[in-house]
Order: sequence, then C-alpha cells, then structure tokens
Amino acid sequence: MSAPILVDARGLEPPAPFEMALEAVADLGAGGSILLLLDRMPHPLFRILERDGYAYTPQIRADGAVEVLIERR
Repeated sequence: MSAPILVDARGLEPPAPFEMALEAVADLGAGGSILLLLDRMPHPLFRILERDGYAYTPQIRADGAVEVLIERR
C-alpha cells in the first residue's frame, strides 16, 4: 500500500476545497487513498463518498484542522 495522496485545502474559500476533493477522488486508483486536510468537517462530501462506495475516516487534529482519510472500498 502506497502513501496517501495529500490534498491540503485549508485556507481556501468554498467551493474550492469541495472541488479539490472531488477531483482527487475521481483520479484515485485501485488501492489508493487520499489524506484531505480542511478547515471544517465536509458533511456534503461525506454523503457523496458514501453514495459512491468510498470509505472515509475523519478526525480533528490538535491544531484544529480536519483530516479525512478517503479510501476505495
């Protein structure tokens, strides 16, 4: 398993973080994963990931950033 692709969308105005996340997911190969860094929980993105069969694990880091690991199921 390779290291996750890092997508750092912190500090960007909506909808840029959402669009960056969707582009990264669209390019994700089999067995790949994405580490998404954001300023807030991306609840609309979670619904799309669930609908399309991706697994995701969100957590809030000590610095307040939201980290979401996205993987193909």
